Amino acid sequence: MGSKIFKHVHPYEPYLFQEATKVIVGTLPPPRFTTGDLKKDDVDFCYGSANGMLWPILDRIFELGLKYETTAEAISQRERFLLKHKIGVCDIVQSAERTKIDASDLGMQNVELRDLVGYLKKYPNIDTVLFTGGNSKNGPEYFFRRQLRDYGLNLELISNEVPRIHQVQIEGRFVKTVSLTAPSGAANRAVGSLPSYKALKARNPNFTTMDFRVMQYREFF
Repeated sequence: MGSKIFKHVHPYEPYLFQEATKVIVGTLPPPRFTTGDLKKDDVDFCYGSANGMLWPILDRIFELGLKYETTAEAISQRERFLLKHKIGVCDIVQSAERTKIDASDLGMQNVELRDLVGYLKKYPNIDTVLFTGGNSKNGPEYFFRRQLRDYGLNLELISNEVPRIHQVQIEGRFVKTVSLTAPSGAANRAVGSLPSYKALKARNPNFTTMDFRVMQYREFF
């Protein structure tokens, strides 16, 4: 008997609109968002996981006073923010199969991608792609690079400092990509090993990996 395969399907359509100038790109929310088995402090929306840090980071940067609960109000707070700041969300994975039911990117098999390049063509005001993670295997930037190759396009390096910045030319316009430090607990070890983080921590022992992300994200949001 082989182990049972879990089909991990993205529960949300891309959140895109004509005025959007930036788009947040990750992979998939945790499997419980697919099965609908949410925790009480999950928000039934993009990046709504109670363990995720994206909304707490944006909450701190913009002083949003967000609710963290499974309610319509919590969803509409986030939608209002995205519309006001012209930020879309389009995770690059449509579905994947897993033998182990968890949220790890490495555990994804038979991955079906969304056509992010196609969306960038369709929404010509988007000039910045914000990856919630870097080019590690099965991360959003990794899949985007794979997709670009199919289109005969490639990413050109602009800055090799974390967060790494690239650009790609799509139909005559340049789109910048920023590979942000992932807003998940799993990335904390990686943050802790960054020289820039260590230097800030040495100056202020109370400085946290969350503070580091807030500082990094503020520049790009």
